[in-house]
Amino acid sequence: MRPGASGGPHHHNVTERLDTDERAELARLRDEIATLRATGSRVRGASRWRALGVAVLIGLGCLLAPVSLVAVWAHDEVADTSQFVANVAPLIRTPSVQAALTERVTDTVFTYVDVQRSADQAIDALSNQGLPPRVADRLHGLTDSLAAGVHGFVQTQVGNLVASAQFAALWDQVTGIAHQQVVNVLSGNSSAVVISHGKVLLDLAPFIAAVKQRLVASGFTAANVVPVVHPTITLTDTTTLVRARSAYHLLDTVATWAWWVTLLLLAGGVALARDRRRALRNGGIGLAAGMVLLAAALLVVRAMVVNAVPDSATVPVSDSFDIMVRYLRANLRTIFVLGLVVAVGAALTGPSPWAVRTRRRGVALIAGLRRRVWPAGHGRRTGVWVHAHRTTLDLAALIVAVLVFIFLDQPSGVTVLVIAATLGACLGVIQFLARPG
Repeated sequence: MRPGASGGPHHHNVTERLDTDERAELARLRDEIATLRATGSRVRGASRWRALGVAVLIGLGCLLAPVSLVAVWAHDEVADTSQFVANVAPLIRTPSVQAALTERVTDTVFTYVDVQRSADQAIDALSNQGLPPRVADRLHGLTDSLAAGVHGFVQTQVGNLVASAQFAALWDQVTGIAHQQVVNVLSGNSSAVVISHGKVLLDLAPFIAAVKQRLVASGFTAANVVPVVHPTITLTDTTTLVRARSAYHLLDTVATWAWWVTLLLLAGGVALARDRRRALRNGGIGLAAGMVLLAAALLVVRAMVVNAVPDSATVPVSDSFDIMVRYLRANLRTIFVLGLVVAVGAALTGPSPWAVRTRRRGVALIAGLRRRVWPAGHGRRTGVWVHAHRTTLDLAALIVAVLVFIFLDQPSGVTVLVIAATLGACLGVIQFLARPG
């Protein structure tokens, strides 16, 4: 047994044989071991708390990202009238919406214009003036066809009007006014939108007036008998309006700070992590997963909205929903691709075997290309300078790529891929130019 070792029956005797310096050294070593054990325990405890903090920060950031995206979309697409008008402008250019609106307006016109009854009254008046009964009976038999023909004529005229550029401009004007009213309703400052029997209604009076003017100009003067009426289309129910109002207030409130909090949480998680590449990779994957959850939620909401309307309205309602959320879907696709690019980039720069092999193959490929197209001795000064400043140049390329993404207006997923590919190409060029002295 080694001198000073414990655990044997002769430990006391061995210790007694040690001189004073040896006993002091033994005591010092025992104290040092105890200190190291206590320090290691504290380090392991701190490391566990640190890992937990990183997981919480990155997890909260990834969960808040979809909420932030919806909040910003609500602020830009709902609170901004000009943006809203630009968003809903394609609705009136959509065939299914045009067909639904044409049918509704045509039905309103013939609620006040009974062609068959007017024709029968005219035939009866001619009969009183001496028209032979046989001729009158034949004319009465034609009133059904006459009414059908007039109905088709009016529906064609209404359809042409609804599909015209003038009507699209009217649509933009009316939706702009309606949006201002809806914003007031959602903010609780007005009750200008029509609410009746638990339903929120869209007033079609401006469209009826435009159709009436178009029909009279086309020679259908009977449309003059159509009074100033206010037919409506049901937009939603009051329960949905109350929920929408609550959601509007919540989303409008968080829109100004949600993304900043999200970025701070993700950045804090990466900064706190001991392995920052791994934290960055996990953050990218979490962002992509959050966007997948948001896309799934949109599909569920779409199904609920479509199932809540009659079968005859499912096509225009589904088309309208897709148009309304198209910017939201485009943005979530952008963030999804961005998350994947960040995750792949962090993984490629990590110490994993496949990442190391990938980098080595890339470096070897660039070196082989350099030997073929850039003979030795040419551009030596440039190569040495680039090699000496390679880290700075790589960082500068990364910063430029981030700034390009930040300052682009409505970048898409394809844009993110193009920026990532361009960044990879720039890093490859730097590697190509770098030559050690």
